[in-house]
Amino acid sequence: MERISALGLDLGSKRIGVAGCDGTGLIATGLTTIDRTSFQRDVDQLRELVETREVQLLVVGLPYSMDGTLGFQARKVQKLATRLAAALQLPVEYIDERLTSWEAESRLKASKRSLTQNKGLIDRHAAAIILQQWLDRRRSANHNNPPASGN
Repeated sequence: MERISALGLDLGSKRIGVAGCDGTGLIATGLTTIDRTSFQRDVDQLRELVETREVQLLVVGLPYSMDGTLGFQARKVQKLATRLAAALQLPVEYIDERLTSWEAESRLKASKRSLTQNKGLIDRHAAAIILQQWLDRRRSANHNNPPASGN
């Protein structure tokens, strides 16, 4: 099985939720939340994760409108993701993140976690959901299109 190391990012104007996956690409886990202060500081914190985790790819949640179009917020996210990817010298892929923050909040409420004091926890969980969706889609695509054998 091919080893994969990707970071899932939930990009917001105040925080960046960050998730990583195990080397097999099966399970995404929330890693941290970066409080945004400057672009360079964001890059520095992400670079540290990229280096220690040997990241190959960024997976960014794209907030499509409910009708499936790319609105103002989605274009802002794309612009930031493009800048981060260039600064980190990594490719970026996008995944529809509609309702991931709501799903993350619902899961945390179900686990009786206090959300009013820790918005970063929601961002981190949303990033994990984004990355898990990408991993599941990737695994499904590989399962449906297995590599041709050389026989």
